[in-house]
Amino acid sequence: MPQTPQLNPLLDREFRIPFDRIRAAHAEPAVDELLRGAREHLKELAADPSERTFDNTLLALEDVTEKLGYAMGIVGHLESVATTPKLRAAYNAVQPTVSEFYSSIPLNEDLWKQLKRYAGTAEAKELTGVRGRFLTKTLDQFRRSGAGLDAAGKQRLAEINVELTKRTTKFSENVLDATNDFELIIEDESKLTGLPKSAIEAARESAEQKGKSGWRFTLQAPSYIAVMTYLDDGGIREKIYRAFSTRASGGKFDNRENINDILALRREKAELLGYGNFADLVLEDRMAKRGDEAQSFVRSLEAKTGGAFAVENAGLLAFRKSIEGDDAAELAGWDVGYYAEKMRKAQYDFDEEELRPYFPFDSVVEGMFEVVKRLYDIDVKQETNVPAWNPDVRYYSIYDADRTWLGSFYADFFPRENKRGGAWMDELITGSPTHSIQQHLGLICGNLTPPIGDKPALLTHREVETIFHEFGHLLHHLLSTVKIRSLAGTNVAWDFVELPSQIMENWCWEREALDLFARHYETGRPISEELFEKMKRARTFRSANAQMRQLSFGTVDLALHIDYDPEKDAGVMEYGFAILQSFSPVKLPPEHATLAGFTHLFASSVGYGAGYYSYKWSEVLDADAFTRFAEEGIFSRQVGLQFREQILAKGDSESPDALFRAFMGRDPNPEPLLERLGLAGAA
Repeated sequence: MPQTPQLNPLLDREFRIPFDRIRAAHAEPAVDELLRGAREHLKELAADPSERTFDNTLLALEDVTEKLGYAMGIVGHLESVATTPKLRAAYNAVQPTVSEFYSSIPLNEDLWKQLKRYAGTAEAKELTGVRGRFLTKTLDQFRRSGAGLDAAGKQRLAEINVELTKRTTKFSENVLDATNDFELIIEDESKLTGLPKSAIEAARESAEQKGKSGWRFTLQAPSYIAVMTYLDDGGIREKIYRAFSTRASGGKFDNRENINDILALRREKAELLGYGNFADLVLEDRMAKRGDEAQSFVRSLEAKTGGAFAVENAGLLAFRKSIEGDDAAELAGWDVGYYAEKMRKAQYDFDEEELRPYFPFDSVVEGMFEVVKRLYDIDVKQETNVPAWNPDVRYYSIYDADRTWLGSFYADFFPRENKRGGAWMDELITGSPTHSIQQHLGLICGNLTPPIGDKPALLTHREVETIFHEFGHLLHHLLSTVKIRSLAGTNVAWDFVELPSQIMENWCWEREALDLFARHYETGRPISEELFEKMKRARTFRSANAQMRQLSFGTVDLALHIDYDPEKDAGVMEYGFAILQSFSPVKLPPEHATLAGFTHLFASSVGYGAGYYSYKWSEVLDADAFTRFAEEGIFSRQVGLQFREQILAKGDSESPDALFRAFMGRDPNPEPLLERLGLAGAA
């Protein structure tokens, strides 16, 4: 029976989203209804003969997609965290139509005329501040989206955008399905030697949940990382490594053709819009401005890291030989993490697992809230009886010092098979003083080590950093004071967006901060000074390798979107393989196919495509910005409030260069990052 619009929970924006009432069957009728309304609204705006004003032109244009964006955001989110065959089918059915509509907006000739009419008014010419920036960015966005193309060009661009949506959605689905398609059951307990007790217990529970005996290992992060880091059995490590590094590169979940098509479509889109390559198209309004500038940045860091990288790799092989003799085999991909962990333990008498008992999940979360309270003068309070998509999901509200309610968020931190991998933050509602909903609503998701039996979830230090990282993104959204939705919160240049998240990770390394939440789950004792010093000394262990890994991804990304020529170069997988091999500490197996599972690059129409360098770019900004906290006090309320007011609250209301200069009083300096990594002067 068709769903009646009156009963469809996706049709009206509600701050308390009725997740308990939303079903897959609601998606298509709701989107159809909202699309009709949005098209009618757009038609009225484009034909409106009234004198053009900021409100009836730019703000009216923002309103066109507000309800549709809300509904699609919810459906897309649910497909990421609670997917079912019916929901996936519904999402795939509506995605192309919605993509086509969004693509049609800047291609609407009458609407473009309205914008130019307004731009020519006296009011528009006198705009300053955020309103002036909004007009400039809107006009630029329309131009980059094809407003100036002829009819044939506009039609082709719309087709490209729809096809990109289809291909990138399929890419993401294939990665999830390929990840879930793998499992390894081990029946012989003796083969688990080396694994921490926590990993063995998790594998046992995973098997029991599937009604199987033995120990079950998967390609989800907590399981995969534990095996690669600790398992003594090299044959098992190799099997799981090969499965992970070839995800979605063959069989029924093959992404190779999707990658070719996505790159071809992006290349055609850039050329159609008058750009030399896709990188120049997407970077024009970012801090780097051009693809070659991003490449120069990545190459400069590579040059400063290469010497230390070679020393580290020679040292790791020598370490293996010191254990196994001079005839020990060369290191393979499934050996690096394993021997690196042994070497770290030998050099620093430090085992990452020693920290896990000090990071019970609830204590980490509460400690994180205390950190931001001290920095930004805000309170975070958990609320109950709020419907969500899974019983494990929590809901919190955030309040200013004067008890003003600023917004709320959902937190979903543990893995499930119906949930995609990785960790992320997303916005659900951007509040506005001119709308009925004035507060912000967001979410953070992760795939952290889950609780086992009666024990709390005990996290690795890296997982703690992940929570802080995503919460930094969330604060960027929740603390925004920008009154224009398109320029609020995380709607900033992609090479600036990681600054608020990455800077939060610094507090995971400071004694004063750790003492707020790093308490042994059984004794309540803080991390001992001896263990803390070991942890700090080991921080820069193989930091050149960690940096080169990130630079390899940034390099292959930019090369694929700038230099790769399918007519002259080898196939895309071979092309990408050659670049990644040049950055790898070991020889990669010939079937290695990281690109096929690289969701950052290929799981959305733009995403981090031609933008993966942003992680390192933002890391330069974060290391530099944190020097103010380091010098003036890591809990300096003055510096914290300045960061809140000059970075977190500002969104994209000013250029990121200006925002950074306002906080630091100067342009970024790359040296603090190299110093933090122990690489200053190491090239």
